Amino acid sequence: MRSKELSMLVKEAILKLPKQKKPIREIATILQVAKSTVWYILRKKASTGELSNAKRPGRPRKTTVVDDRRIISMVKRNPFSTANQVNNTLQGVGVSISKSTIKRRLLESKYRGCTARCKPLISFKNRKARLDFAKEHLKKPAQFWKNILWTDETKINLYQNDGKKKVWRRRGTAHYPKHTTSSVKHGGGSVMAWACMAASGTGTLVFIDDVTQDRSSQMNSEVFRDILSAQIQLNAVKLIGRRFMIQMDNDPKYTAKATQEFIKAKKWKILEWPSQSPDLNPIEHAVHLLKTNLQTERPTNKQQLNAVAVKAWQSIKKEETQHLVMSMSSRLQAAIASKGFSTKYLK
Repeated sequence: MRSKELSMLVKEAILKLPKQKKPIREIATILQVAKSTVWYILRKKASTGELSNAKRPGRPRKTTVVDDRRIISMVKRNPFSTANQVNNTLQGVGVSISKSTIKRRLLESKYRGCTARCKPLISFKNRKARLDFAKEHLKKPAQFWKNILWTDETKINLYQNDGKKKVWRRRGTAHYPKHTTSSVKHGGGSVMAWACMAASGTGTLVFIDDVTQDRSSQMNSEVFRDILSAQIQLNAVKLIGRRFMIQMDNDPKYTAKATQEFIKAKKWKILEWPSQSPDLNPIEHAVHLLKTNLQTERPTNKQQLNAVAVKAWQSIKKEETQHLVMSMSSRLQAAIASKGFSTKYLK
């Protein structure tokens, strides 16, 4: 077994002691190294002027510089390429290496294998609309965004089993009840809710079942108009004042002719919103906070779910909603930087 290399501090000490007229044997005893080592360091310094060790050649690389470029080029062209696919392509040009070698070359170039994020499919038309919207509103003052009532619809499951959770456990205990999460078919029941907020805080959380009564529990254009009629003016005056603007997505319930005529009759000012842009909408993050808060609750029926959902929605602080609304400038900058594609702000 080869001994460890001497540190630079020890090597420098070896050079200093002879100046104090110390013999090699005494230097070796003081520094607890071999006499031959002391002699070798002194001779090397005298002949080369260097103290550092020469780089050892090690095991020869299995790939050439050209091979490395081929690997990186294939992954750049198609980031979803697997190590097997890259290997098959290399074998076609006479390069035979292992999948582990391919992964090491990618790691050396700062590529990491990660789970792909799921983003909305954005067409060229939508990209252009997102870019135009971002450029047009980028320089809007903070007060412009504070005067907007943000709205959204969402489904809330009785059992919050969406996504994966981390758990600390020991080997062989993966199936213990306290180490597992519960899942039921179709989420065990759910409710559809309409929510609104402004920079000054959250507004009303309305459940579709409460609005539909004898009608089918679906958010259609008629139910949507009932909610708007009952909630918009009430929440806007409470959170903003009498001069406000409404943000809505481009769901068919909003774009329906009857809804458009209803809004026109109310003389409400609507913020023109680009399609496929949940990442630009701060209320999406507020809804995410709502669902995160619900993960600690254990409702057993829809009535209890409604109650804890309202409590969770109201628990979102004014500082949080204000921070979300004031992030609009950063969201628009991110949309411009991504050339209209989805940004990091999508939950």
